[in-house]
Amino acid sequence: MIAENLAKLKADLSPEVQLVAVSKFKPISDIETAYIAGQRIFGENYVQELVEKHNLLSHLSEIEWHFIGHLQRNKVKFIASFVDLIHSVDSEKLLAEIDKEAKKNNRVIPVLIQVQVSSEETKEGIAADDLDEFMANLPHYQNISFQGFMGMASLNPELDLAYKEFLFLKTIFDMEKSKNENCKILSMGMSSDYNVAIEQGSNMIRLGTSIFGNR
Repeated sequence: MIAENLAKLKADLSPEVQLVAVSKFKPISDIETAYIAGQRIFGENYVQELVEKHNLLSHLSEIEWHFIGHLQRNKVKFIASFVDLIHSVDSEKLLAEIDKEAKKNNRVIPVLIQVQVSSEETKEGIAADDLDEFMANLPHYQNISFQGFMGMASLNPELDLAYKEFLFLKTIFDMEKSKNENCKILSMGMSSDYNVAIEQGSNMIRLGTSIFGNR
C-alpha cells in the first residue's frame, strides 16, 4: 500500500514540489518500505523518536530527516548533529539555540521560519507583525541557513479558510524571495489540504496519512 500510495502521489506532483513523508508513530519497517519505493525525505514531530529512527536507519545512506514539530530549546542538542532541515523555528530564542548547537557540531543547519497563519490558538509560529524584526536579526546567526517559511492552516473541512491562509503565507514568501536569494522553500500542506497548498504555491508538502494510511 505504501509503495502504491507514493507512486500515485508522485505521478500527480510536479517535479518542483518536494514530498516529506511524515513518519511519526510509524514503524521502522514502514519507513524502509517507503525508502525502497524511492522516498528520501522523512519528517518527524518528536525528538526522541527522530533520534531513535535516525540511529536505526543509519544504513540508508540517502535518507534525509526533517524535524517538523514544535521544537523545545533543550532538545535541540539531540538532533543538531544530523538533522537536514528544521521546519518549525518559531522564536529567536530557539534560533539562537540551534545556532549554538550547530556551531558545537561544526555544522550549518538549514531552517524554515514557521509563520502563524491560522487564528487557532494551538498553532505555533511567529506572528506576521513580528516577522520583519525577526528577519532583520537572522544575519547575526552564522551557523543557521535560512531556507524559507513553513505554515499550518486551520483545520477547516471547507478548505476556504486554508486557501486564504496559504495565500497569506505565499505573499510573505514572495516578498522575502524578492530580496533574499536564500528564500527557496515554502512548506505548506498536509494530507487534508495539500492540493490547496500547491495551488497557492507550496513547493514542499508534509504528508503522513496519504502515504502510510490512518494511524
